Amino acid sequence: MRPALLAALLLAAAPAWSETLRVGPGERFAAPGAAARAAKPGDRVVIAPGVYRDCAVWRAPDVTIEAAGGEVVITGPICAQKALFVIAAPRVTVSGLTFRGAASEGGNAAGIRAEGGDLTILRSRFEDNQNGILTAVNMREASLRIEDSVFVGNGALIRLCAHGIYANDWALVSILRTRFEATRICHHVKSRALATEIIDSEILDTPGNRASYLVDIPNGGNLLLRNTTLRKGPDHGNPTAAVMLGAEGVRHPTESLRVIGNRFENLMPRGTNFVENRTATPVLLEGNTIRGPVVVLAGPGEVR
Repeated sequence: MRPALLAALLLAAAPAWSETLRVGPGERFAAPGAAARAAKPGDRVVIAPGVYRDCAVWRAPDVTIEAAGGEVVITGPICAQKALFVIAAPRVTVSGLTFRGAASEGGNAAGIRAEGGDLTILRSRFEDNQNGILTAVNMREASLRIEDSVFVGNGALIRLCAHGIYANDWALVSILRTRFEATRICHHVKSRALATEIIDSEILDTPGNRASYLVDIPNGGNLLLRNTTLRKGPDHGNPTAAVMLGAEGVRHPTESLRVIGNRFENLMPRGTNFVENRTATPVLLEGNTIRGPVVVLAGPGEVR
């Protein structure tokens, strides 16, 4: 092969150079939405501290969107009647941002709408949104990973029930070292994923808010809930249970249900179920600490 032809082929096969796109006063992009329109695969988007009354639709894969340091607040209006950030591409990472006040007349707006595939959330906050994060349906090869983040004051009930996190039928939802608190109504975590893991986290009802379940796994699928602090009440939207499994019919293979080493407190004057299992798969509860009027397990399983 001629050297010139070989060089041309190698150049054509080589990935485009990624860029760092800077957002903020005096930068190339004044707001995240403009950077999203310009972003190419592999780019890094760095946002200066400030409050951005803007939204963005991210269509390029393998993009990292991060705070430059200091507080970066994204606070609407929402894009496409969906979210502050609509992430329509796979392998996107969001780090260090605050999403605040996503709302729509229909009641189902989100801080982030995840509809492109694998998504990682690091050290971010979701405050006073109708949904903190809402995922698209029918993405059974995609994973949502959330680490070291905070969800406060999310949830709504207008036409639809909106939650702290509402994950549809993805492959995996993984929540690590993350706090959910003061969810206003509906559930802190609702996951229809084929597998859900919640580890080293906090899920806390607070006075004056009427959240339903702390963790809702409505269609089965595997669950690992480990080393997490959970608190129910004193006000509530549903006193039945803290962790509910299979309440809307089991659609997914359910081979492993484990609730291990958690701390649960019921602050309601009436009793509740710590775990209610409506699947046919026995759940293992092991090494959990329970306080208040509680039935530890309702349904198939074993308590150790």
